Amino acid sequence: MSRTEISSLGEFGLIDHLTRNFEIQNASTVVSVGDDAAVIDHFGKQTVVTTDLLLEGVHFDLMYTPLKHLGYKSVIVNLSDVYAMNAQPTQITMSIGISNRFSMEALDEFYEGVYAACEKYGVDLVGGDTASSQKGFVISVTAVGEVAPGAFVKRSTANSGDLVCVSGDLGGAFLGLTLLEREKKIYLENPKIQPDLEGEDYIVGRLLKPEARKDIIAFFEQNNLVPTSMMDISDGLSSEILHISRQSNLGCRLYEEKIPIDEKARQAAFKFGLDPTVCALNGGEDYELIFTIRQEDHEKILLNEEISVIGYMLDEEEGRKLITKGGNTFDITAQGWNAFVK
Repeated sequence: MSRTEISSLGEFGLIDHLTRNFEIQNASTVVSVGDDAAVIDHFGKQTVVTTDLLLEGVHFDLMYTPLKHLGYKSVIVNLSDVYAMNAQPTQITMSIGISNRFSMEALDEFYEGVYAACEKYGVDLVGGDTASSQKGFVISVTAVGEVAPGAFVKRSTANSGDLVCVSGDLGGAFLGLTLLEREKKIYLENPKIQPDLEGEDYIVGRLLKPEARKDIIAFFEQNNLVPTSMMDISDGLSSEILHISRQSNLGCRLYEEKIPIDEKARQAAFKFGLDPTVCALNGGEDYELIFTIRQEDHEKILLNEEISVIGYMLDEEEGRKLITKGGNTFDITAQGWNAFVK
């Protein structure tokens, strides 16, 4: 494959090249890429804004992360935050810092993933920036969304007696990371040994190509259901339920037997000598939704097989506890992802 040096295009030529295939999908996008700033009009709706920073060597490893998957995931992690506010994402900006080890072809591959995510979730790329980086690949994405006035959902508004629910299943992404890190270590010790990922498509996919739960937000709207609190699961179930509990000044009870774990993830955990429940509680990067609902809304969620009730909220003095399958009770502790601890 031929290699095109990024320097041959210049900054504005690079931006024009990377954004040449993006077409506007939302009426709220008035002015997109190509001016000093984007113009967005949400026609009386409230605006949601979120930003995520992804750093090579901290949030991703290019040794086992394809650039197309990285582009896709960098969009998804931001859209997930918008959905977690019960809002619909409409626009993103994408800023990248790159070194001269990246070719134009490599960036094209990355932006193929960005484009695929934008197209699938119906969002517009409306701006961003490019810069030279001496510290690896740097990605900063800002997502903008819209929500009807007063319909957004925060972390701090759960009530005692509410049911705690999660979408999908948990722990798969952490197990995918565990597998890839194991295979990387083996390869570095002996480059003649090829990675063995056979039969592990599910957990690898959960890490490298997550999806945001647009379908759950659509289900809420279709069934006239508004969660009392909500956030996405990026740092681990234990961390997220503690965020909701503390910010709502409440206690909680979670039941181990109710935590959804895919059978492929469960078997992978056993192969690695890990407890599947620990992976689900502390793994992170699942990008599922954790939310609370009123007890009277329980019948509505029975219509959706992708939603599991895993516990309930109660008064703060009752504490924040996990009840195991054996009936033992333990304090829930935040052992998920911490960006500032190696």
